[in-house]
Amino acid sequence: MYKLLKPLIFSLDPELAHNIGVIFIKRGIFNFFNTIPSEKLAVRVGNIDFPTPIGLAAGFDKNAEIFDEIFKIGFGFVEAGTVTPRPQYGNPKPRIFRLKEDSALINKLGFNNVGLDEFVSNIVKINPLDNYQKIGANLGPNKDSVNRIDDYVEGIRRVSKIVDYITINISSPNTENLRDFENSNIVELLKEIESNRLDDTPIFIKISPDIENKQISSVIESAIKHKMNGLIVSNTSKDRRFGLKSKNIPKDGGLSGAPILSLVNEKLSFAYSVGKNSIPIIGVGGVSSGADAYKKIKLGASLVQLYTSLVYEGPSLISKINNDLVELMKLDGVSNLSEVVGTTKLKP
Repeated sequence: MYKLLKPLIFSLDPELAHNIGVIFIKRGIFNFFNTIPSEKLAVRVGNIDFPTPIGLAAGFDKNAEIFDEIFKIGFGFVEAGTVTPRPQYGNPKPRIFRLKEDSALINKLGFNNVGLDEFVSNIVKINPLDNYQKIGANLGPNKDSVNRIDDYVEGIRRVSKIVDYITINISSPNTENLRDFENSNIVELLKEIESNRLDDTPIFIKISPDIENKQISSVIESAIKHKMNGLIVSNTSKDRRFGLKSKNIPKDGGLSGAPILSLVNEKLSFAYSVGKNSIPIIGVGGVSSGADAYKKIKLGASLVQLYTSLVYEGPSLISKINNDLVELMKLDGVSNLSEVVGTTKLKP
């Protein structure tokens, strides 16, 4: 069905197409899926049991409106957001661009969202903590915030009791100076987060694929010291040195999809070599198949997220990835995915 609809969907402005998709998902377009992943894919990361390591990355369900419907296509978890304390429009339109020849997207959305009040209300209505599939909240600061650390702390305070985990987004390329937190400001930020935690809800830190390995080491060191529970590698990239085929590529915005797969895998492998078993890693970027997901797991990811390939391949992709993971486990003779986490190293 998606193959038939794709030409029509791709004839629309990307953001308009997404908004229409949200409306249809709300109305139950995924009802005929109701896919249940194989029990063989169940993994435990931190204190959370995931039915499959495959999750939807932040950005698709920005306002926590449809995650319960998205569960039906086979995701083990959905990360809603990015949400900021106050509603904000984001950057001027157009702000999403398809790179069809590269199976990629560029977005410069700028944390457009409805704000914490409505975001929290949407989650409470669904009461997701009763679900075996998991929900995460991706938090960011308002663009005009006087104190961005306070924004993160407020987000943690508001969502910690209603979600399974929290992500601190310090790596979007579309909010000016946000990535400064990956440098000298990381210690101050994580120290405040640690001292303001309300409970043991896991907190993950999401980093950029564009930072140097030295910075990754510093973030990991600080994350472990201040008792963070995971590292997400990674966000979208500002780099364009990927031999892109598409024309009219905007200079700004974050690139996602197939072109950044190798870059992100390099950062993932390095992060695992630094963190070892001290901090779980969630691998994101360029995943479009079970083989891609399995490779990330072997490079050190305990969980894997995707987004862009869902746009290009459609909802049936998720069950295919889950099924392919089961077959790859059989080939390797393993009964649980945790057995292969970090068993492969990239050659320098």
